[in-house]
Amino acid sequence: MSYSTPQIRNVALAGHPGAGKTTLFEALLHAGGTLQTAGTIERGTTVSDHDPIEKARGHSIDTAIASTDHLASSGERIHLNLIDTPGYPEFRGPALSALSAVETALIVVDADTGVAHGTRRLMERARQRNLCRAIVVNKIDHDGADCAGVLADLRESFGPEVLPLNLPAEGGRRVVDCFGQAQGDSDLGPVAEWHQKIIDQVVEINETVMEHFLDAGEGGLSGPELHDAFEQCLREGHLVPVCFVSARTGAGVAELLDVAERLFPHPGEGNPPPFRRTNGAGTEAVQARPDPQAHVIADVFKIVNDPFVGKLGIFRVYQGTVKKDGLLFVDDGKKAFKVAHLFKLKGKDHAEIEQAVPGDIAAIPKIEDLHFDAVLHDSHDEDHIHLAPVDFPRPMFGLAIEAASKGQEQKLSTALQKLAEEDPAFVVEHAAELNETVVRGLSDLHLRVMLDRLKDRHGVEVKTRPPRIAYRETIAAKAEGHHRHKKQTGGAGQFGEVSLRIEPLPRGQGFEFVDEVKGGTIPGQFMPAVEKGVRQVLASGAVAGYPLQDLRVVILDGKHHPVDSKEVAFVAAGKKAFLDAIGKARPQVLEPVVDLEVAAPEAQVGDITGGLSSKRARINGTDTVRGEIIVRAQVPLSELEGYAAELKSVTAGRGRYSLDFSHYEPVPGNVQQKLVDAYKPKPEDD
Repeated sequence: MSYSTPQIRNVALAGHPGAGKTTLFEALLHAGGTLQTAGTIERGTTVSDHDPIEKARGHSIDTAIASTDHLASSGERIHLNLIDTPGYPEFRGPALSALSAVETALIVVDADTGVAHGTRRLMERARQRNLCRAIVVNKIDHDGADCAGVLADLRESFGPEVLPLNLPAEGGRRVVDCFGQAQGDSDLGPVAEWHQKIIDQVVEINETVMEHFLDAGEGGLSGPELHDAFEQCLREGHLVPVCFVSARTGAGVAELLDVAERLFPHPGEGNPPPFRRTNGAGTEAVQARPDPQAHVIADVFKIVNDPFVGKLGIFRVYQGTVKKDGLLFVDDGKKAFKVAHLFKLKGKDHAEIEQAVPGDIAAIPKIEDLHFDAVLHDSHDEDHIHLAPVDFPRPMFGLAIEAASKGQEQKLSTALQKLAEEDPAFVVEHAAELNETVVRGLSDLHLRVMLDRLKDRHGVEVKTRPPRIAYRETIAAKAEGHHRHKKQTGGAGQFGEVSLRIEPLPRGQGFEFVDEVKGGTIPGQFMPAVEKGVRQVLASGAVAGYPLQDLRVVILDGKHHPVDSKEVAFVAAGKKAFLDAIGKARPQVLEPVVDLEVAAPEAQVGDITGGLSSKRARINGTDTVRGEIIVRAQVPLSELEGYAAELKSVTAGRGRYSLDFSHYEPVPGNVQQKLVDAYKPKPEDD
């Protein structure tokens, strides 16, 4: 069907592993008429998990996108763009990038297990992104379902604004509305009490609606008034609605589609996307308007390297209309490209379309300049515009890799580039000092999956070495350094002299370079060369071969020669003066410390905490949730090598963990000495 912006709903399904997101994704597409039969994970027939590795593992690794056109019970039609996201924390990169493309995050919770450790993280991420949030309690027909307990846990965890729009009935075989009606019974008792709570929550957000409600009661409220108040509640986080479903049987699925039509915001109603324009004076906010006649503004939130159609850039339109055969610029590019093909997606399948209106999600193939977070536009008036970046977790697990066969180095490099384009939390680094390639991800599982993709999708096998920890170096005291670089080789010589001071900065402040030279003792044209020499040391390290951070370099004085001074001389002088100062400034090696959450059966709490204590961990607290213990700790990343296997052994495979980067702190003295002793810098000529 053809559709306009007010008919579009953009929804991302997110939740902890095993909550049933992919099954719900299939059920919604089936109920909307896109699928004749819903696929199953067991048979490997889902639209979402089409990758061979996903089928083999039985869970999502990447996001999947599909849409359905639904005729609601009200008689209104909607075009629903659905994004199914991975539940495992290792694959948060694609999941978080999907949140930037929707108005509504639908957090899926398992009726058997309730609020899991990932549920809180996802709710907070959606709140930070200023999205409307709703919760779906799935598997309400299971024998172990505890819908009343889960609803109580949700309200305790996320506040009284969590209220049900419907409730399970007849043992989870159907649901009963408690927003649109005040009568009826459910598995959780009469709906009247919940009906009154949600009406009270909705009407208090708007003074006019509240006045009408107090004057004439609920019957005096018009449909549009109630919708506008509900939508405002969602936008402002004043209401987090809960819907109950069984994705397996279809109970509550059609009702969820009706809720999306009646109550979820369309792209013109959701909170505006945080676009910024960079100019000479800094940055300013830019308001993208869902006007089909305005200039195009669209953001690429996903890259897929499809073996049949090549690179596929998947984007969300925020303003204007993207048309087939139209012209678009990428970021601040001067040359436009022609939109030769425009696709709607259904998992791995593509259907060609003529246009994408504001709010819609579509894809363009075979444009090599496309990259994650690229802004597409059709006028130079929209140059220098970008969407506020997603705060991705820092990838801390590393492997040094090389091609298993000679002659495959270029093929490996190309394949790694494609994988990094697809997953913002997968990073490829080249350590020039050691001439090695290092890949970094969010866990050992994340890296194993990426290596499987290298082999299966790109035909490249690699050899790996044990994980390299992303240590850093810094200084603990002020110090001064000096170096005179002088070379005479028969012809014109080299001369440059630099005196500088270094000072520690607070942790996380990075690096500052300050020029305090007076009297032109180092001419201005040579100051970039001095900085280049300093930055060479920053990149390669000084005592253990790891990058330096959190310090300030102040250039104090120097000398030059009118004939022999040249850039190469001041690069060398700056580098050696910096190294001289570092040796006097109590250099320290810093190690990454991560926030660790371990979920395991309650009986194993002693084994978990004891094991962590032996790893220099600081236990920050524990929670018990429905028979499961959640242990929160801060642990040096270097101590977690092999922890996945250890946890599996201790908990008989029932434990799981996730981690996020927290901060850097100095390593113990004995550890620093080992790292320093193992460092073998290349000898340099002066």
